Amino acid sequence: MVHGPISAFLQHNFRHFNAAVVVEAANAYKQHVDNGGLMLITLAGAMSTGELGISLGRMIRERKVHAICCTGANLEEDVFNLIAHNSYQRIPNYRNLSAADELLLYQHDLNRVTDTCIPEHEAIRRLEHSILDEWTTADRRGERYFPHEFLLKVLSEGKLKDSYDIDVQDSWVHAAMEVNLPIFVPGWEDSTLGNLYAAHCMMGDIKTVSTVKSGLEYLMELGVWYEAATARNSFGFFQIGGGITGDFAVSIVPMLREDMKRQVPLWGYFCQIGDSTMSYGSYSGAPPNEKITWGKLGTDTPKFIIESDASIVAPLIFAVVLGC
Repeated sequence: MVHGPISAFLQHNFRHFNAAVVVEAANAYKQHVDNGGLMLITLAGAMSTGELGISLGRMIRERKVHAICCTGANLEEDVFNLIAHNSYQRIPNYRNLSAADELLLYQHDLNRVTDTCIPEHEAIRRLEHSILDEWTTADRRGERYFPHEFLLKVLSEGKLKDSYDIDVQDSWVHAAMEVNLPIFVPGWEDSTLGNLYAAHCMMGDIKTVSTVKSGLEYLMELGVWYEAATARNSFGFFQIGGGITGDFAVSIVPMLREDMKRQVPLWGYFCQIGDSTMSYGSYSGAPPNEKITWGKLGTDTPKFIIESDASIVAPLIFAVVLGC
């Protein structure tokens, strides 16, 4: 299944071990969507700050991704990069930083994510100003929305457009807004915007905490969406990293089948990229076959686990899916 030069290179060189699985998983992903199947991608870690939006944005626009389940951090950090990219600072020698070096970054309002520093004022506070207006307006009107809906409203109204530092083609959140992609954000409170929302509730700027809908409501929304979507198509599951986004989304199948007795299909494809290895009690490093025992995958579901760096592997897989 070779198409463009990247695909040809991988097919010729990636023949063994994790490299071989990359090619197998990519070809199976492509076959799944080419046959009419749909794909949900889960984002953990700091993939947005790693600028996965460059490749993921194109995947979304070309309808190779049909839903996203992400952490609150990945949701907001794609927009931080959109509005403040030119103020980011890269720290190539981050492994050699002392505690004093880290304190100096803090004193300069630079929040480090591995080799990249997110600027406090240009990114976080700039977005806070715009989204706080949306939160308080909804609060006064007695309206409630999901976390991502507030963020997409800010983008759709162009409130931050004058601050864009990159082409919107490289923003996956902007791409999701353009095509009305379903987004699910479990555990949103564990994010910078979640912290800010809680702070403004405690200060009295927002009177009703439930103005922003909860993770349980996201779970219910995901259940409704999955049941409707799989009435027509097989849905695959492409997991980047571990954590809450993976378990939250993949568990919707046993919830519907076993708790609600609904006749929905199992996930039709599964791939996980991460650096966690199988160990005692590890969910992130659990092998795909373990999910059979939980009623998430079938014995014949195409299953792949790639123990590698997703910032390298995911764009390569996306290139194959896109025919590059």
